[in-house]
Amino acid sequence: MSHRPTSLGLLIALLAAATFGMSGAFVKPLLESGWSPVAAVTVRAAVGGLVLLPFALVAVRGRWAAVWRGRWRLLGMALVGVAGTQVLYFAAIQRIPVSTGILVEYLAPVLLVAVAWARSRRMPHAVVLAGSAVAVAGLVLVVSPGGAGALDPFGLLLAVTAMVGCAAFYVIAARPSDGLPPVALASGGLLIGALALAAVGATGLLPVTVSFSDVELFGRPTAWWVPIAVVGVLATAVAYASSITATEILGSRLASFVGLLEVVAATLYAWLLLGEQLSLLQLLGGLLILGGIALVRAEPAAASSAPTALAPGGRRGDGGGMDDTNDEDKSTIDVRLTGVRDPQDPDGLLTVEQDADRPDPARYGAPETDTLERERAYVARLGDDGSAEDLPQVPPKRGVTGLG
Repeated sequence: MSHRPTSLGLLIALLAAATFGMSGAFVKPLLESGWSPVAAVTVRAAVGGLVLLPFALVAVRGRWAAVWRGRWRLLGMALVGVAGTQVLYFAAIQRIPVSTGILVEYLAPVLLVAVAWARSRRMPHAVVLAGSAVAVAGLVLVVSPGGAGALDPFGLLLAVTAMVGCAAFYVIAARPSDGLPPVALASGGLLIGALALAAVGATGLLPVTVSFSDVELFGRPTAWWVPIAVVGVLATAVAYASSITATEILGSRLASFVGLLEVVAATLYAWLLLGEQLSLLQLLGGLLILGGIALVRAEPAAASSAPTALAPGGRRGDGGGMDDTNDEDKSTIDVRLTGVRDPQDPDGLLTVEQDADRPDPARYGAPETDTLERERAYVARLGDDGSAEDLPQVPPKRGVTGLG
C-alpha cells in the first residue's frame, strides 16, 4: 500500500493547524483595542472568503452544477463550521474561563470516536482509544485550565454545543466532494458564514464594535489592518482551504486529531509574538498530542469494518460517500481492490471479498467478452437435440445488449 495520500494529507493538516493557530495571537490585539469578538470574526471570514474567491471561480469554471449539488454542504460549512461554532465559542467564554472553553471545544475528536462507536455498535480499536486518551491528556496540559472564573452551567452548555459544531466541521469537510473543489467550499462557506455572522450582530444578540486606532503588535504600534490582513489571508483563507483539503484526504477522525495541534501552535505564537509564558508542562502536552495522533494513525486497516460493495470506478454504491461511522483512513481503500475486473460491471474492480466469492472458472468456464457471442456459443454447442439445462448458467453482464 502507498502511504503518499495520507502523508500528503498530514502535511496539509499540519499547515492548517499552524495557520489556524495564528488567529489568537493576531486577533487578541484587536480585541484589546476595542473590537468585539463577533466583529473580528465577521471581518476575518469576509476577508478570507474574498481572498479565496478568485481561486474558487477558476476551480469551478464549467462545473457550476457541482456547486448546486453541494449547496447543502456549503450551507452546513457556513452556518455550522464557520458562523455557528465561533459564535457559540465566544458566547461561552463570556461566562466561563477561556481555557475551559478551549478544552471543551477541542474534545471534538473524542466526540467523533464516541459517535462512531455508538452508530456502529463496535468498540474502536484499542490503539484509537489509547490515542484519544493520550491526546486529551496532552490537551489538558497545553490549555492548563485553572480554577479562575465560575463554571456557569449555561456557559458550559454553549461550549459543549461549540464542540459539536467543531466535530460537524470535520464531518462536513470529509463528505464526498461530488465535484465541488475544496477551495470553493472554503470560499463559499466563509462568505455565507460572514453574512450569517453579520446578521447575528445586527440582531443585537452579541455586541458588534470596531476600532480603527493602532494596535500593539510586536511591541510597537501597528495599523489595525495589519493583523486583519494576517488573520484573513493566513489564519482564515489558507487555514480553511487546507483544513478542508486535508480532511477530504484523511477523513474526519484523523483530521480532527491533527487539528488539536492548533492549540499547540496558538500557544507557541502567543509565546513568540505576545510574550506569554510557555511552561514545560505545555511542551509536554504538545508531545502527548503528537503521540495521540500517531496512535490514532497507527490503527490497523483490518480494524475497520468490512467494505460495502463498490460501484463502478471503486466508488461506494451509495453515491460515492465515505461512511463517517467508521471513517477509516481513506488511503487504505485501494488495498481492498484486486485489480480484477468485475464480470458483471466491466467499469469496476472487485474487492478482495468479492473476488473470493466469484464462481470457480474451472466449473463455470471463462466468461466471454460479449453476451451475444456467449449466447451464440451456447446455441452452437447445444445443436438440435440439446438442452440448455446441460450447460452451466453464467449470469449475463449488465449494460451489454444481447440475447437474455
